[in-house]
Amino acid sequence: MTIGSRSFFLYLSKNKALNRAAQNWGGNIAAGKIIGGTDFQSSIPFIRTLNEQGLAVTVDHLGEFVTSEAVANERTDECIQTIEQIAAECLDSQVSLKLTSLGLDIDDQLVNENLTRILNAAERRKIMVTIDMEDEQRCQKTLDIFKDFKKRYSYVSTVLQAYLYRSANDLHDLHPYKPFLRLVKGAYQESSDVAFPNKLDVDENYKKIIKTQLLKGHYTAIATHDDKMIEYTKRLADEHNISLDSFEFQMLYGMRTATQQQLVKEGYKTRVYVPYGKDWYGFFMRRLAERPANIAFALKGMTAK
Repeated sequence: MTIGSRSFFLYLSKNKALNRAAQNWGGNIAAGKIIGGTDFQSSIPFIRTLNEQGLAVTVDHLGEFVTSEAVANERTDECIQTIEQIAAECLDSQVSLKLTSLGLDIDDQLVNENLTRILNAAERRKIMVTIDMEDEQRCQKTLDIFKDFKKRYSYVSTVLQAYLYRSANDLHDLHPYKPFLRLVKGAYQESSDVAFPNKLDVDENYKKIIKTQLLKGHYTAIATHDDKMIEYTKRLADEHNISLDSFEFQMLYGMRTATQQQLVKEGYKTRVYVPYGKDWYGFFMRRLAERPANIAFALKGMTAK
């Protein structure tokens, strides 16, 4: 994808008018196709179907950059309810969340209190919670919070983005914590001061951090739709006798469904990222910005009967 087309989709992701419009008709177009539903309850049938196909899931209540303490507390309550429902329904599902939805941009004490409440529920139910990585300016704060909580909780993981120069060093710094990490290429618009502008460089760095994390023996989620990265990981595992239960592939709901099922048949743990909620539009545009092939997959999914 050219820089111009990537910037175009990222620009669309931030358009407030389009976001508002998408909330109004998103339930009709996106639910059950690129998102599970407008709430977690409506997503359960889709999650159960994925589980029956041998696919694990991680769910994410869409919505970030919360600026209201009341909304941050509501998001926290909703996340705890989701964890309880996952346990009650015996679903093979984890939870992903963004710290900005819990009050990261509002108050340090608020986000810490809200994450504590969520992780207490997660530890009780033995359900992994992944702290998603957001834009680069929030990266250090997110990692600091993760490291602090990892000292006290087992069921917490986070994400590193291959397009950031810093990620290889971050991976090294996280090693003492024996972290479960989701490794991604990255989906935000970043300056060349902090991120690789060239796709080939991003790909090479992605391979580097995948290899480093796997050889250190820490559980790894390789979140990609890129066949080259999938094949690279398979070869790496074969060459170094890396156990198949030490990593998994992750893909987006409604995209690459045949590939997801093929990976399961080949014996690879595969997890589907199932977002839900009304604020799906910005997430969707960033996925289109990441990789041009996502456009075809998304349109196919959204127009399917």
